[in-house]
Formats: sequence, structure tokens, C-alpha cells
Amino acid sequence: MAIPAEVRRYWLPIVLFAAGFLFQILVLPHSFPPSHYDVLGVERFAPVETVVEAYELLSKEWLAETNQQPTVDIIKIRYAYELLTNPILKRDYDLFGLDQHTDILKKVKEQYQKEHFLKIDLPLLKDSSVHSTDYAFNVLTYESFIHAISEEHPLLIMVYSKGSPHCAKFIEYWKQIGIRLDGVANTAMVELGDVQLAGHFADKRFSKQPFFRNGLPTLVAYPTDCRRPSCYMRYPGELYVDSVVDWVATSVVGLPRILYYSKETLGPQFIGKSAHHKVKVIFFSSTGERAAPILRQAAQEYSTYASFAFVLWKEDESQIWWNSLGVESAPSLVFLKGAGVKPVVYHGTFAKSEFTKIMEEHKHQELRQLRSDTSLELGCDARGHSRAGNDMMVWYCVVIAGRPGVELSKRRQILRKAQDQLFSDADSNPAGDVDNSVEVSSAATALKDDRLTFVWLDGEVQKKFCAFYLANDYSGACGPGGFGDENDKSELFIIRFQRNATYEALKAGKTNNLIETFQGHHTTDASQLVARYHGLDEIQEINKWISQIIKDGDTREIPYFTSKVPDLVPEETSKEWLRSTKSIRSAGNSLKERIQNSGFHFRDYLTDPRIGPALLMSGCISLGIIWLKNSQPTRTTPQDEAPSKDKKAKRRRPKLSTSLFGQPTETEGTTGPEPRDARQWEMTDSDSD
Repeated sequence: MAIPAEVRRYWLPIVLFAAGFLFQILVLPHSFPPSHYDVLGVERFAPVETVVEAYELLSKEWLAETNQQPTVDIIKIRYAYELLTNPILKRDYDLFGLDQHTDILKKVKEQYQKEHFLKIDLPLLKDSSVHSTDYAFNVLTYESFIHAISEEHPLLIMVYSKGSPHCAKFIEYWKQIGIRLDGVANTAMVELGDVQLAGHFADKRFSKQPFFRNGLPTLVAYPTDCRRPSCYMRYPGELYVDSVVDWVATSVVGLPRILYYSKETLGPQFIGKSAHHKVKVIFFSSTGERAAPILRQAAQEYSTYASFAFVLWKEDESQIWWNSLGVESAPSLVFLKGAGVKPVVYHGTFAKSEFTKIMEEHKHQELRQLRSDTSLELGCDARGHSRAGNDMMVWYCVVIAGRPGVELSKRRQILRKAQDQLFSDADSNPAGDVDNSVEVSSAATALKDDRLTFVWLDGEVQKKFCAFYLANDYSGACGPGGFGDENDKSELFIIRFQRNATYEALKAGKTNNLIETFQGHHTTDASQLVARYHGLDEIQEINKWISQIIKDGDTREIPYFTSKVPDLVPEETSKEWLRSTKSIRSAGNSLKERIQNSGFHFRDYLTDPRIGPALLMSGCISLGIIWLKNSQPTRTTPQDEAPSKDKKAKRRRPKLSTSLFGQPTETEGTTGPEPRDARQWEMTDSDSD
């Protein structure tokens, strides 16, 4: 069916008129329902006395014999009367349009809609009149608010009302949120009666009327780098303890998430992909809640030393965890400190101070890895000093180097047990009472005095460093291994470091020598002597060899010789558990958060009462423009026809003159003007011409 020409011509005004009428008839009434003042028939913001008078007049009509008013309408009138005569509820309704008792109104309407109005149990709001303010704590005023946002920790604020039943129910959750955020963020409350401060956190409509989009309570937060009242962040989710705490820890504080793993993925995805030098910290949870902020804060602070994971405890898997890790129940905490090392297990929950103490105790592996960021700390760097301090002139470092694999793991376990044996020997003898006749006494004493360190080295990554001390090419323990390489074995060696006491004294006296400083001679490597082990992989034999090396190095005169040592290659840190934080920008600075915090919501403007009249006016204007354009008659003028004739003349091919000389024909004359250098040929009767 073809569309009539008139409809096609006036389609735009038709669409605008239809949209305007639909907006006025359907959208606008639902966006602006009658207020409680309209129900009572009084003007908006009328005083309590006027409300009471209007209610008394309406109640007299109910008792009249001719009363035909439905029970539902009477319930609405009674509800409006109780709400507007309560000073707290009237304040919230007048200032912010809050009515948080609509569930009671709905329930009463469903209960009594078919009953006589005299059977209604009054008052309707008897259980939700005004709640006690005893639950409120740490309530801010405008002056204390300015001081609170200037503190070091982030600030989480709950905007509440004394007359809100939702706030009264949420207060227990609010206390739990404060406990879980202790040490990570501060918490405070703002009552709706503080109009200046509460209005600052309210949303704004197109009419500039403040309101709370999701009702009360409303949560807002100030990040650490936010010192202005206007840079707060509004919580967008459901009011659950776990959700609120996770939002504060992630979006406001910027802490990393700790991921959950199952029994199938814990080994390959977490233990297998975490860095070799890190301690693996595993939390077992029976609830499945997200990691507490103090744990996530620890994951950030100890990220150099440890990797963190969560596992959901299931009773049908309890035997697996008991056999593999020694975990009996949840909640529990497990430390994996290296291959072959017995897991360290703690059961129960821990306070922040207790958990920090446990992390400090177990943040290192039993046998630590020699890395670019740990070499100075371990005393295995020629540029530094021993763990005993700068006054120690001679110290030692035992290194097991090789490519990561089964062979290196086995020898790391042997070296760790040798270290534990020396610790045991040192603890069994009081200070200064070590028998020199014992074959391992020199090593035990050096270990106790922090002059001896046991480490392992990744020979594949640190190939130059490894090859320098082993004096070989990239084979065996050093460098990348090839396919089917049978020479893939680890090497055990000890490095003796020695500082020149005379040079150290001269250097201390020349601290102001600018020439030496500019030339870069202010840092000198210590002397190094290397010895490789070729014996059996037995703990006692290794300790005897180490003790003999230390005894000879401490008693014999050894020449002082230095050589430039290759730098350790900075190794990439695997942070699988930090993957979720890569998208986190500075708290409150992302584009999405800026739009959310700006208060602009497109849906609010769809209910603007000016939209309907604007659409109708646009329809009238477009209708008039189209009608005027079509009502003008079309006339043809000679000027309009001239161009078409010229075009046809240009397309016509000119005729050629048949005479060689003589006057041009009419066609030739119209082809164009006569050239400037043209001249007329004069004809005579002479044949010579």
C-alpha cells in the first residue's frame, strides 16, 4: 500500500506532534505523580496546622452516610497525614523528596482494599515513626568534615536520616564495614538534618532540586589524594558488607585483588606461574567472601617477597588439603617456602598486628634466590658489605646455580638442609663457646655471625653472572638449555668477599674529593675468590667443605684482587594475582567515575516537563515551513530558459564555410570574436595576385 503524498510531505510535523502528545499523556503523569500535599488538597510545603485542618475536613466526609469514597483513597489520605505531621519525615520529604515508608503503604492497601475503612489499624506508621539516634556514631558537622577529608586515610561517609527505617536496619552492617576497613579507611556519618552538608552529597535534577537517587542510606568516599569537598566518589552498588568493602578497597584505596583458585587450578595457575623466589601464601576461606582489606594491603606491601591466593574450603576436599598441605579446617593460612620445605600452617583468624608479625616471620624462603633486588641485602654483592655490617672485612656467600628444573630443585633442598644443620649446630653452642675441633664449627660460627649466606641462582636468566664466577661458557649450569641437553646440571660454589681496610680508611678521609666523585671511583668492588665444590651431595660433606674454606680464608694471607663483576639482570616479577588491578586508574580519575560523579543522568532529563511543549512547538513550526514552501506557485522565466538554450547551442557542432576567402557566414560569425592579429586580404583583377 502506497503512502499518500500528503503524509510523505508532512511526515516530520506528524512525528513531532505524536511524540509531544505521547509525552504529555503517558510519560509526564508517571514522572510526576500526585504528591502527599495534593492528596490532602493543600499547597506544597504547607505547615502542619494546615495539614491537620485538611485532614479533619476529609475525615468528616468519611463518616457521612453518603460517603462513597474507596478504602484505598482513604488509606492514601491517612498515610499523607501521618507523614506530613511528623517533623522528621516532613523535613526529609520537603527538602529531598524522601518517602521511605512506601512499603508500608503498599502493604496496607493490599490488606484493606476490600475492607471497610473503619477496620484499618491506625496509625499506619506506628512502627516507623522516628527511630532512636543511639545507633549514630562519629557524626560529622561541616567543620569536622573539612578536617576529616584532610587526614591521611581515605574517608567513607554514610548519609542517613533519623526517620529512615532502612538506615536503622543498615547500621549493623555499617559497624561491620567500619571494622573491616580499620587501618585502611576511616568511616563517618552525616545526618540529613545538616542541610548544608547533606545537600552537598545529594543528586541534582534539571530543576536543581536535590534528591537521593537510591534513597537512604547513601555512601560516598573521598580517596587519599582528594582534599576538596567536590571530588568525592558515590557508591553505585547494593548495600552489602562484602560489596561495599570491596568497592572501597579497589576503587577508593586502589588495593590489588586476591584471586580464588580451585584444587585443579591452584597448582598450575598459581604455584606454577608465581615467581620462583617468592613465598606462596594461601588463605582457606569457608565463606567465599572477598579478601579483607588488611590482607590486600599486605599483598601490596609484601608483593616483592610473596604471592597470595584464596581457596574456598569444601568438606569433600578436606582430605586432599590435609594430605598435601596439612590443613585441617578453615579459616587457615598456609606458607609454601620452597620446594621440599614443609608447609607452615596457621588456623583461625588474625588481627592486623598479628598477621603482620606472621608475614615478617615467613616472608623469605628457606633458601633465598640471588636477584638484582636482593643481592645487597643478602651480602652477595661485591659492591656492598656483609649482613653483619660495614665493619666486617671478610664474608662468604654459598651459591647453588643452575637452570630451573628437577636437578636444581633437588640440590636446593640439599643445600637448605645443610644450612639448617649449621643453624642447629650454632644454636646448640652458646656464643663464644664453639669447639674448634668440630669439623663444621667455622661455618656454623660464620652463619651465626651473619658472615655466611646460602642462596640459589637462576643460571638461565643470570647467564653472564653465572659464567663469570664459574669461569666457563654458557653450558651446564649457565645460559639457556637446548633440547635434550644432557649437560644440564647445577654447580655449587662459594665466594669469599674481602674489603681492603687501608682503602676503606682512605676513602672515609676523602669524602669531599670532587675529582674522585666525578670520575666515579667512590664505589669499589670488594675482592672475590671463588671455590667450586666437586664432592658428594651429602649434607655433612658439604658443611665440612664450607667450614674448611672459611677457616682457610680467615687465617691465610690472600692477595687483594678486584675484578668487574657483571650486573645481575633485573628479573620480571610475575604478578598474576595483580592482573585485576591493571585497569584501575587513580581513584576517582577514570572517565566513567567522572561521569558518574558529575551528577549528569540522561534519564532525569527525559522527564523534563518542557520536553512535551517543545516537541509540539517544533511540530507547529515545521508544519508552517512546509506549508509555506508548498503554497508558493512555480513560474518559469526567460532567465531560467536561457541556460538550457546555451547548453544546447554548445553541444551543436559548428558548420564549416565552403568558401576559402570572403566574408564569414552567419554560423562562422557566431563562433567567436575576431582575433586581434587578423587582417583583411585585398582582392584585385591581376592574375599575379
